[in-house]
Amino acid sequence: MTKILLGRRAAIGVCSTLLAAIPGLCRGETSLQVRDLLIEQRLDGKWQRIITAKESAKYRREILANMERVMGPLPGREKRSPLDVKVEREETAGSFTRRKLTYQSAPGERVPAWLLIPNRVEKRSPAMLVLHQTTKFGKDEAAGLAGLPNLHLGSELAERGYVVLAPDYPTLGEYEIDVYAHGWQSATMKAIWDNIRGIDLLQLLSEVDGKRIGVIGHSLGGHNSLFTAAFDTRIQCAVTNCGFTSFARYYGGNLTGWWGPRYLPRIKTEFPTPDRMPFDFHDVLGAIAPRAVYVSAPEHDSNFDVTGVRDVVASVEPIYKAFHASDRFKAVYPDCAHDWPPAERMAAYAWVDRQLRHAATP
Repeated sequence: MTKILLGRRAAIGVCSTLLAAIPGLCRGETSLQVRDLLIEQRLDGKWQRIITAKESAKYRREILANMERVMGPLPGREKRSPLDVKVEREETAGSFTRRKLTYQSAPGERVPAWLLIPNRVEKRSPAMLVLHQTTKFGKDEAAGLAGLPNLHLGSELAERGYVVLAPDYPTLGEYEIDVYAHGWQSATMKAIWDNIRGIDLLQLLSEVDGKRIGVIGHSLGGHNSLFTAAFDTRIQCAVTNCGFTSFARYYGGNLTGWWGPRYLPRIKTEFPTPDRMPFDFHDVLGAIAPRAVYVSAPEHDSNFDVTGVRDVVASVEPIYKAFHASDRFKAVYPDCAHDWPPAERMAAYAWVDRQLRHAATP
């Protein structure tokens, strides 16, 4: 007998003779949703993968298509304008150098950002895209210049030897833009695209190993780290702190906080309740798998209910196991509120070091 695990629930006692039919079932011959994706089977006490790489890629495309229904379409070549990087100033900050710059992510749309380069950088070092929380300080907080010391993620990573790019999120920091006047259907998708172009920028730098790039963020930056990693497979690891819960657990299913103009306004008009949302965070994480993900979800986060995070994690762990990549998925639950204490950050950084094969600067 065989045990079949689905994304959310198990069907027990399915004979192994059914396996040949399962790929067809998953292609739409039943009402299975992406979140109910068949992951793996247990046969004679051994785990065996039963979806091919081709099928996995197809399921990922379906997840991204459902995300685009809410966020608007990911742009194509028509918006991949020359980056036209302009450095405004440069300053020394101890063990690294800060460069304040802008880059053109789409025609006529310039993103303000900080680029942090360690003074003792290797010729080809890993890089991190660092995404800030909802704060008027924007990128300055990530770069260690303002805001909460616990969220100076970019400066701390630069001190460890990472090249860091910390862009402003649309409408925060110095990023004054009406995304809707520019034709975007959500600020979230605009930010995803800005981040993708930021990775383009990092890969052009002689100091950066383009195959060792990660993303990290807290709160707003936490879920945008996951969204960006889902769409851009160049990202090898993603770290999220206080970044999400299942939509059903978000303030009891009240999605008002998600549908403001700074985020995903289409939720209000088309997907106002969790049961109508075409994707959830286990789908987002499933689209990233088997690339590395670190989830930090404080026990007392009043914004993103930890119970919903645990639900998502329980759904995603079998996916990583199916890919024989359990060591690339880690979830921790700090005993704190909507914050990121030093010890917890250091643990996350050490995990990133391992994933990106980096010996941190002493």
